[in-house]
Amino acid sequence: MKNNILVLALMLATATVAEHATAQQKGVLPLPESGNVTLPLDEYNRLVELASKTPKKPETPPLNYSIKRAELKLDVGNESVLGTIELEGEVFKKGVAKVPLTSGITILDAKQENKTLPLQQENGIQTAILTGPSEFSITLNAGLPLNIEAGRGSFSLPVPQAGSAQLSLVLPGENTYANINPGLVTDRHSDHGHTTIEATLVPGQPAGIWWARRETATPATPREVRFLSEVKTLVSVSEAELRIATLADVTVVQGEPSQFEVEIPEGYEVTGVTGASLESSETQSGFLILSVRTASRRSHQFLISMERTISDSKASAPFPSFKNVQRETGEVLIEGAGTMELTASEGGGLKRMDVRETNPYLRSLAHYPPQAAFRFHRQPNEVPTLALAWTRFPDSSVLAAVAENAVVTTLVTSEGRSLTEVKLTIKNQAQPFLKVALPAGASILSADVAGEKVKPVQGPDGDRVPLLRPGFRPTSAYEISFVFMHSGASFAKKGGSELSLPRMDVPIDLLQWEVFLPEQYKVKDFGGDVMAADLVPPALQEVAPVVVNGVPAGVVGGVAGGIFRANAGATVATYPGQIGGVIVDPSGAVVMGAHVTVTNSSTGFEESTMTDAAGRWIVSNFPAGVARIRVEAKGFRSMERAINYDAGRGADYPMTLNVGETSQTVEVQASSIQINTETSNSAVNGRNYLQMQQLEANAKKQEQNAASANVMNLQRRVAGVLPVAIEVPRTGTSFQFVRPLVLDEETKVTFSYKSK
Repeated sequence: MKNNILVLALMLATATVAEHATAQQKGVLPLPESGNVTLPLDEYNRLVELASKTPKKPETPPLNYSIKRAELKLDVGNESVLGTIELEGEVFKKGVAKVPLTSGITILDAKQENKTLPLQQENGIQTAILTGPSEFSITLNAGLPLNIEAGRGSFSLPVPQAGSAQLSLVLPGENTYANINPGLVTDRHSDHGHTTIEATLVPGQPAGIWWARRETATPATPREVRFLSEVKTLVSVSEAELRIATLADVTVVQGEPSQFEVEIPEGYEVTGVTGASLESSETQSGFLILSVRTASRRSHQFLISMERTISDSKASAPFPSFKNVQRETGEVLIEGAGTMELTASEGGGLKRMDVRETNPYLRSLAHYPPQAAFRFHRQPNEVPTLALAWTRFPDSSVLAAVAENAVVTTLVTSEGRSLTEVKLTIKNQAQPFLKVALPAGASILSADVAGEKVKPVQGPDGDRVPLLRPGFRPTSAYEISFVFMHSGASFAKKGGSELSLPRMDVPIDLLQWEVFLPEQYKVKDFGGDVMAADLVPPALQEVAPVVVNGVPAGVVGGVAGGIFRANAGATVATYPGQIGGVIVDPSGAVVMGAHVTVTNSSTGFEESTMTDAAGRWIVSNFPAGVARIRVEAKGFRSMERAINYDAGRGADYPMTLNVGETSQTVEVQASSIQINTETSNSAVNGRNYLQMQQLEANAKKQEQNAASANVMNLQRRVAGVLPVAIEVPRTGTSFQFVRPLVLDEETKVTFSYKSK
């Protein structure tokens, strides 16, 4: 330990003196004189440990040099082999190093970087004296003796000890066979009376190389070539080109043909040639030359495509033919691209045939429905002809989507703002979006596709509502909806107003529009491009149910509810003593499961029943006289209606339930009606009859102006669901409008109003 401390002190003192001397030599201020230094124990221990370690000696490379690559380029002459050997490597040792290059070969000259490099021979090995460390590249001009025997030449090639060794050897004569052992021949080619061999050698091992010329056999006289062909051609008439696709089957009967020639019709350009046995193809002097790989093959098949431009409405169909063929048969199939009327006139041995009888491979080439088909057997004295003439018709666009029905509900506030919900029953083929052109000042708040939320997209030319969503690809009709808000203008005490619906880029068969206005305004003088719903024949307002996955929407246990529309012309009660009818909501959708009670006011006789899936009800054997019909259903206001019933015939009483609480009752009073039942079951006092008609008319008007379930649903959506704060009226009057066949155009309704 004391020795180590002494060594450490000497090291510190020596370093201090050296630094002081250096500082004086450089002219800088000297460091302070050395003295006692206090070190932490850890630092002291670390310095002691470092002082005890012996310094590492610098590692030396295992070899002083390395030859990375050797490339030998040799040319065989009449008496010797001459060429160059290029060596690339690196000297690792600093200073002078001896690098052995090769042995067993005569070195004529040596150069490094285009400068003469002296070589030294040690133990028969040519050695170069090089300085390092550095890379080097040496070129040796060398020569080898050649051994010539009968029909054979050979020599032994010493291969330098390198990372890789490549040989390029030029031998006299074409088609010369060469053998290299050890080594691998990677390429052989002949030109200009010489054969060049490319090979990879084993570094450090001598390679034995020998070669011999191949004897050229006298070619035998070729046999006459005889072959048959079957040519199947598809002729396609498009707007600007006449294209042909020829499928040719060639059967060789005699000889070994290496190529076939096909006559190219005048004006046509070859656009493609394929075939399993095809080696190459080229065009020469109006003929297509088809070279094959194996001349001994007995059958070949080619697919040839040609085309030419056309500017007229008539042309002659081409018939590609093989030159020097012994027999040629074929078929021709005609197709037209687009909508056209095409006629074909045949001649020259061409026979018309049914398109279904054509070769299936030929039919598979067609992209459009075939117009005509022909077959032929080419004779030496006749040439088949086919004249084509066509009349093209403009293509009409196909509807990608259509709306079978549109149900629109608009709530108007006292401030003039409007909230509108549009529900479309869509049959969609491939249209991804519905383009909506909103009125100025309107914006879409939400959208749904088949009951699930989707996000509208705003484009440069209008808003777009998705018609599809991920994972939803329906095959039948389905419902989409969107809600938009319009700022509008505030109502005054009186004046006029206008409401409009956006343009949508799908045709709509029937648009039904319900406008709900606040009760404090009295409106009249409706106008625009709509009509009142009560002016439209009932059959036009009947709407088929929406079908999802083959089942009508709203079907429970095979019964559909909420989407069927009642048929106003349907008869329920047809026999004497029967009372019946159809129960619907204000939108016309039938109400299933409603409880109906019919009570005779004089005798108290009572009959009860329930509405079926079509909203129908019926009671039988009911006595004549004044009676009351009471209808109750969950989610609707109860309704009572007074009737004067004649038991001599059946009677229908259709009724409409308003949406609301069950405890609320809408009653049509008929207490002032006096019925004389003693005179006759069918006789009714004229005055009482007129009063009853007036009551029924008032009830019908009240039902027509009552809010439908669509209004209630939209009011619920506003309450905390839609991302907008708007005060919608809870009481008011509904007005029903319809418009059939809406084709990408706005729908407007105008009215005048005044405050009540």
